[in-house]
Amino acid sequence: MAKTKDISLIGVPIDLGADRRGVDMGPSALRVAAIESRLASLGYTVHDEGDLVVRRPSGYGAFGPKLKFLEEIGAVCDELHRNVSSAMERGRFPLVLGGDHSLAFGSISGVLQHKRSVGVIWFDAHADLNTDETSPSGNIHGMSLALALGIGHPKLTAIGGVDKKIDPSKVVIVGARSIDPGERKLIRELGIKVFSMHDIDRLGMTRVMEETIDIVRDGTDGVHLSLDLDGLDPEEAPGVGTPVIGGMTYREGHLAMELLSEAGCVVSMDIVEVNPILDHRNKTALVAVELAASLLGERIL
Repeated sequence: MAKTKDISLIGVPIDLGADRRGVDMGPSALRVAAIESRLASLGYTVHDEGDLVVRRPSGYGAFGPKLKFLEEIGAVCDELHRNVSSAMERGRFPLVLGGDHSLAFGSISGVLQHKRSVGVIWFDAHADLNTDETSPSGNIHGMSLALALGIGHPKLTAIGGVDKKIDPSKVVIVGARSIDPGERKLIRELGIKVFSMHDIDRLGMTRVMEETIDIVRDGTDGVHLSLDLDGLDPEEAPGVGTPVIGGMTYREGHLAMELLSEAGCVVSMDIVEVNPILDHRNKTALVAVELAASLLGERIL
């Protein structure tokens, strides 16, 4: 549960980090799924800050297909880091509504303006640890965790300050099942903890989350949760741009959020990769809202 009773909703309707269109409508889908009233029913004062403006160019720009839309994504993440920082300065919990996962390094940069050390939980089927040298696609949504670590193009890693980066020993990826060779190499080099779906199957979600919380909370001032809906199985969350079969169940997702709520360590959150074009009656956005509510204190009894 958040330590503050004020929440800032910050919409980021960006799909420039991914190949499939439609994820820019994610913030609207989450609002249609009644995220504001659901959180207000838990006793929070919710301030909807509206959506950032995302400029849509006609082509990739100077950096071409290896870093697609770098300038535009950089501008959005720079603005987002300032909005997240402003929300925290006002004592609010920043809840960022995406949009594709490229936005996350902007969110984290904003949190780091107020926290000396931040743990990060990356709920995702993917590691998002590529760079322009290792990425098979050139899509920046697959580079966002690397950028938050200070690894990548300097135009992006400079956002928020080159010194405002996360410590790889305080990062945990949960639910991974699709990792590229370059990402695998970086994970080993940096010692990043990854709980793959194999680990969740073998250990159970309770133990995975207990170990995750121990890692991200140790020596940090707070934890940022980046929740990519493709971490769930496509049966649970069909409306995502890069689905991978064999993901977390609905209840595993809720249990993870409930355990994080009990730990009381999460100070900010992203909800990303909700794509209503690929969804069924807004099912994925509804699940996302339910998970956010569990994180923020909603209980069965």
